Amino acid sequence: MNIAKIAQKIQGQMEQFAGKLSCGLPTGARRFIGEALYGIQSRGSVRLSEIARSLDEGIALHKTITRLSNQLQRPGLLEHVEERIIGEGARRVQQETLLIIDVSDIVKPYAEKMQYMARVRDGSSGSIEDGYWTMQVVGVEAGGKEITPLYHELYSQDAPDFKSENREIEKAIETVSSQVQGKGIWVIDRGGDRRTLFDFMLNNKKRFIVRLGGDRHVVYRGKKVVAEELARSCPLLYTDRVIKEDKEQEQAYTISYGFRRVKLPGRKERLWMVVVTGFGKEPLMLLTTEEMENKRQRLWWAIEAYLTRWRIEETIRFVKQSYQLEDIRVLTYDRLRNMMGLVLAASYFAAVYLGVRAKMEILVTHVLKASKRIFGIPDFRYYAIADGIRELLHRYNRRMVKPIKALINENQLPLFDS
Repeated sequence: MNIAKIAQKIQGQMEQFAGKLSCGLPTGARRFIGEALYGIQSRGSVRLSEIARSLDEGIALHKTITRLSNQLQRPGLLEHVEERIIGEGARRVQQETLLIIDVSDIVKPYAEKMQYMARVRDGSSGSIEDGYWTMQVVGVEAGGKEITPLYHELYSQDAPDFKSENREIEKAIETVSSQVQGKGIWVIDRGGDRRTLFDFMLNNKKRFIVRLGGDRHVVYRGKKVVAEELARSCPLLYTDRVIKEDKEQEQAYTISYGFRRVKLPGRKERLWMVVVTGFGKEPLMLLTTEEMENKRQRLWWAIEAYLTRWRIEETIRFVKQSYQLEDIRVLTYDRLRNMMGLVLAASYFAAVYLGVRAKMEILVTHVLKASKRIFGIPDFRYYAIADGIRELLHRYNRRMVKPIKALINENQLPLFDS
């Protein structure tokens, strides 16, 4: 299979995927989604000028940029694309699939005119900078690394419609839950143990595994106690050795673990607090709706489910880095938010749509070979796929390669030659 043929098939896949996402929109919006998806993938950038260059329309560049900018302002674009992506991804969400919430940042220290820019904490440096927050939801199986991007929104605490970070998390849960039919287990790291969020999830019968702060209170045997004090008295019946990957390095930990049956103050639901020692000076505490018992396998499942959150951090980060989110330059808040919907589509295409369709393994293998990125650990295959797509589409652009015409039929899978 030659490189031009691979580029042709990628474009055919992208054309069909864009058709599914844009179904029901006006002609101009349908065209825009296809062009934006192509531009983001082929340039690895969310800058409208780069997307416009990728289209190579043969007219003044500023005219293409203006047309794209006008379409990016379209009301309801984010919600339409998001609904389609979740609908596509819902079939991959099973009862035990982990639905991991990730709150991140986009730092814009030198921007001055971007609408509703707020103060955010830079996750890389820890400093407070100008920028925006982003909320992602990805699906993954416990112990797995194959992610399903489901939700990606940008928000600012200075925007007039902003209520609270709690409400942003609740909205993410509501939006995804509306299409996955109650399947999945919500996993939230630090900051997810707010009483407001616990009440929201319990009231809506959501299953969850949430990291619990040591200063939080739980009820144990009818008495209200501090979580960390209860954790230190918890019998740790099992011990295992685990390997954690951190910045391409592996570190071994010997951990011990056990659990306590607890409740939250003022609530009747039975919960379980899983206690893990060995990762640091303080015990790790996980509060979950999932019933625990004195069996190593069940307890280990809960721990592995949470550790999966750590394991795929770099994989989640691939979206931010592969498409250069911090280089975004649109000025209005609506355009910023709509662009996140298009980035969600681009990441879903690279992580899921390209990789699981019929007879796509050969294509993915060739895309990986086309990548110029050197990578060692498995999580970096997503970077490699994004790099490979960009390299192929850049070498064989839309004018050089006529895409395979894809029928826009939501029930039809693409057919590739073996």
